[in-house]
Amino acid sequence: MPTCAGNACSTSAAKAICISNGFPGRHRRLASDPPTATIPTMSANEPALRPPFAPDPEEASWLEAARAGHLPALDVLLRRHRPWIFNLALRMVWRRDAAEDATQEILLKAVTHLGGFEGRSRFSTWLYRIAVNHLLNVRRSEMEAQRMTFADLGRSLDDCADTDLPDERALPIGHGLLVEEAKLGCITAMLMCLDRRQRLAFILGEVFGLTGEEGAEVLEITPANFRQLLARARRDLYGFMQDKCGLVNSANPCRCAKKAGAFMRQGWLDPQRRQFTPGRLAAVRDLAPDRLAELDSLQHTHAEIFRATPVGDAPAVWTRLRAALAASNLS
Repeated sequence: MPTCAGNACSTSAAKAICISNGFPGRHRRLASDPPTATIPTMSANEPALRPPFAPDPEEASWLEAARAGHLPALDVLLRRHRPWIFNLALRMVWRRDAAEDATQEILLKAVTHLGGFEGRSRFSTWLYRIAVNHLLNVRRSEMEAQRMTFADLGRSLDDCADTDLPDERALPIGHGLLVEEAKLGCITAMLMCLDRRQRLAFILGEVFGLTGEEGAEVLEITPANFRQLLARARRDLYGFMQDKCGLVNSANPCRCAKKAGAFMRQGWLDPQRRQFTPGRLAAVRDLAPDRLAELDSLQHTHAEIFRATPVGDAPAVWTRLRAALAASNLS
């Protein structure tokens, strides 16, 4: 059986189970039988997707059971939050494979440190703090390494001559899905022009609909500072869109349908390896609260472009995470 030195585990799989305080002492086998805590009835299906910070009357029971060593309870607890963590990561790092890796690492950190959760904040706040700290410090993504500015992105779009898509019969997916992929890639590239803290504030506040107080708790800053970060992100992002994006200003020539063909020609859009459209569960705006009351009518249009983006899922993340947990269930 692997051993621990303090909180350092001898194998990566064991690390997923060595939970300081929560699973006392060294490694502890996660029980397949329920602990004494009352646990809500479990379903084999995925939990219903909820708004990212919505109160969950069952969460306290799942959390108590997970901390007591009940693996199915831990499974449900993390599955409830996995899609939103993945979607936060995807909007932060741009590439799907990097977002899946980040999501797995975030959830493993949550498992590892679950025993340190003292209940002084909501579990969702604590989990998103782990996610935010990881995403603030993770290695620069391929897109970030380019240090792209809004001016750079504008020039790239101008240099992409409008091109018709190939005949649909020669493609593995339809034109509609390709155009949607191009649109999502483009607006995610806009996010990459913001610095990491502004990007996080925008995703949490404008896209996921967290209040200033909730966003401030997650970023561990004051509500005034969170609102300032969000205001700057809106100013820079929406100013660029107003000058370039045909979705919000019909006077702009840029059109997703024409750019999709250009993106394919440039190698930025691969029908075989879509980044943003697989695993669509719902539109963000159908699940998350909004902050539209803070915006004028023109900014509403800009914000709704981002809130219409999909909440995607990455089931492979959970498959790999559960394999790591199972591999650590050693006698």
